[in-house]
Amino acid sequence: MKENSIRSLPGIPTLLVLLAVAAVAAWQVMQAVVAGTPAMVAVAVLVLVVAAFCLLGLYMVEPNQAAVVSLFGKYVGTVKENGLRWNNPFYTKKKVSQRVRNFESGKLKVNELDGSPIEIAAVIVWQVVDSAEAVYNVDDYESFVHIQSESALRAMATSYPYDQHEEGQFALRSHAAEISQHLQDELAERLADAGVRVIDARISHLAYAPEIAQAMLQRQQANAIIAARTRIVAGAVGMVEMALAELQKNGVVKLDEERKAHMVSNLLVVLCGERSTQPIVNAGSLY
Repeated sequence: MKENSIRSLPGIPTLLVLLAVAAVAAWQVMQAVVAGTPAMVAVAVLVLVVAAFCLLGLYMVEPNQAAVVSLFGKYVGTVKENGLRWNNPFYTKKKVSQRVRNFESGKLKVNELDGSPIEIAAVIVWQVVDSAEAVYNVDDYESFVHIQSESALRAMATSYPYDQHEEGQFALRSHAAEISQHLQDELAERLADAGVRVIDARISHLAYAPEIAQAMLQRQQANAIIAARTRIVAGAVGMVEMALAELQKNGVVKLDEERKAHMVSNLLVVLCGERSTQPIVNAGSLY
């Protein structure tokens, strides 16, 4: 079922014509009653009834709204012309908003790729682009959008870990743009048959479930400490190598293996220690 645009008559001129016909028919009824001609009365009454019935064909179409028109259950077409319009009074008109709409899903509790329970929610921005598909392909397109959005969010959340564990791995917390694009593509595929276009989809809430939040916080802190220590040690080793190389290059002092080991130990303590070191001046020999 695809959208098919049809034309409609302007409502205000049609309304004026129908009111004029009804007024003339009413005047004819009075004249026929006075003249005592039953046939003219019947004709005038019939014209008045037809004019009144034709008024049922008037309907309003607001900006960014479409009227899906059907005749005895058969889809006729869609009217998108704004203002007061007129079509066959036997047509059934169903209004469909084509404005941009958004909603925030509830907080869903799901297991991410590593199996840890998390809470996640998303904001979905969507718009009806095919009114015929929205009305006839699904029972209730608004409910369909909400349910499919939550289903897509659950499927996406189980495809990624919460935190990045490997280089180049996508994670929910660290790759917001890529995750949002995946969610948008997932939604677009699910809602295509409902005549809905997904404009944007972004995560609005992301957190570990309360029962494991404290443990996960400790793990994150431990990972951060390990990463910081690793960088500090790597930098300290590089500085020690540079210091020894410069001393040997300039011939400032000649160090045997024992003195090198002692110097490396002292430099690493100074560079890697959390607290400031206190210098000790050695006035004598190392031996």
